[in-house]
Amino acid sequence: MLCLCSPAMTPRQTAPAPTHAPRDPTVRNVWLLATCQALSMSSQSMLMTITAIVGGSLAGDPKLATLPLAIQFLAMMLSTVPASLIMKHRGRRFGFTLGALFGILGAGLGIEAVYRADFLLLCAAGFCFGVFAAGAMYYRFAAADTASDAFKAKAISLVLAGGVVAGILGPELAKHTRELFAPVMFAGAYASIAVLMLASMAILQLIQIPLPKREAEGGSGRPLTQIAAQPAFLVAVLCGMVGYGAMNLIMVSTPPAMLACDHTFETAAFVIQLHVIGMYGPSFFTGSLIQRFGIHRILAIGALLILACVAINLSGEAVEQFGGALFLLGLGWNFLFVGGSTLLTRTYRPEEKAKVQAANDLCVFTTVAITAFSSGAIHEALGWQALNLAVVVPLLIVLAAVVRLRGHHRRAAAAAE
Repeated sequence: MLCLCSPAMTPRQTAPAPTHAPRDPTVRNVWLLATCQALSMSSQSMLMTITAIVGGSLAGDPKLATLPLAIQFLAMMLSTVPASLIMKHRGRRFGFTLGALFGILGAGLGIEAVYRADFLLLCAAGFCFGVFAAGAMYYRFAAADTASDAFKAKAISLVLAGGVVAGILGPELAKHTRELFAPVMFAGAYASIAVLMLASMAILQLIQIPLPKREAEGGSGRPLTQIAAQPAFLVAVLCGMVGYGAMNLIMVSTPPAMLACDHTFETAAFVIQLHVIGMYGPSFFTGSLIQRFGIHRILAIGALLILACVAINLSGEAVEQFGGALFLLGLGWNFLFVGGSTLLTRTYRPEEKAKVQAANDLCVFTTVAITAFSSGAIHEALGWQALNLAVVVPLLIVLAAVVRLRGHHRRAAAAAE
């Protein structure tokens, strides 16, 4: 007897299992990286609050107060390229985890430094913190790795928004832990940094960022010199350098300047809170602002905000002036840094990202290291007003470069029509 059933209706056959496209990990990665950013920046805002004060007490010379911070930023500069290459070959998770281990080591050295009253150990701790910070600065690019072109700006800004938590948590931890192991001041602050680093390391194990196929196969793309010749690349790097350098030069010397004006440590910590909130609070909407108003306007506004910070700092030394100026300083940094990072992602192909990101961050953190080294010396030798005036000309150069880039993009768009 012949079976007249079609093969598709044969009872023994099963329908093929439905196929599903791999789930996009971008949103999950963004929230995980934002959490790690919050923990990282909480640690770094604590260091911004306490390091110059601890350094001054251990060194015995006000000119050396910011040296441990300068060494931290020098280590960031030296570690940006190795960090990028490690992540290229071993993945983001491995690179971030290795950086967190250096952060824990730095916290341990910091505890030992204050117990022994050893300034050199504090400098060694700063170096370890710099290696950690160099890796953590790639959180923003890691968020963009799996994001669409339309979502890249938002992904970068949302990760940086994790720093809002740091604006509250970091200085508060500094205030509440500085006497935790009294009479040894600030040992508790370094111990709390170790706890934050351990939590960050655990969360990092959950991120999912595969290597791009071409990068895994060893393709390197265009020469870096060709990429760097693009006007957009030059402006992106310039905005990062000047934005971060100006912010660092003023911010590093703010706590000692406030103490010199007879303001309390708690007041200085509050001003740093305002500053960090200004740095990262706008990140919830900076990406949307870039999409709506254009990247050129956001970059220009960032430079103008830092110039406004300088004007306020020159007007007086009341708490309100320190607080208002540092808030605007953070806001201007946010627009320049998020805008510059977003602009940079438009200048390279997937297989070129490691070397381009490394080159960008090397330039940025070389500037940061220089400003950290010079901040304490300029403040001590020339005063608070001269320190603020030092950033005016670089910011005017940024404004001119952004205006010129906008004109270049308009001409290119007109030629393409």
